[in-house]
Amino acid sequence: MQKLTERIDDLKQRIAAWGKRIRRYNERSTRFNQNRLFQSDQKKRLYKSLERPMVSGTGPAPNQIDTVAFWRSLWSEPVNHSEGPWAEVVESQCAGITTMDTVIITPDDVAEAVRRAQNWKSLGLDGLHHYWLKGFMVCHAVLARQFQEALIEVAPKPLHYWDHSFGF
Repeated sequence: MQKLTERIDDLKQRIAAWGKRIRRYNERSTRFNQNRLFQSDQKKRLYKSLERPMVSGTGPAPNQIDTVAFWRSLWSEPVNHSEGPWAEVVESQCAGITTMDTVIITPDDVAEAVRRAQNWKSLGLDGLHHYWLKGFMVCHAVLARQFQEALIEVAPKPLHYWDHSFGF
């Protein structure tokens, strides 16, 4: 009986040692990843990860049938919303607001904005580095026109609808 309790104690100690080893590994791994993010000039990602650490789902996965039923019940039933008097109150409060002067974007404005941008930093949705926008000055007029159209439009077009020909 004594050998059994000794064996149980021995196994408990081994399990505790393995748990500490795994915990140390996890701490070292997160420290290493944070240092790598900080050194590779991705401080924004580092600070975001520090603000909200990644939490994996701990509960069981939701049932697909229940999920579909939930969203169907939510979106399939028509709902009549009453606007109520608050809409008129907001409208009367906004009546005295003067409209903003029209903004005219010129190719010189685009050239000035591109001139101050760093050459090889962060690509935009178009996938171009600022270096190329600085070099192809023929694009400045087209970009100015597209920015002007985006300001005038009530509902702007998605990016893939815009004129990508750059006047060629």
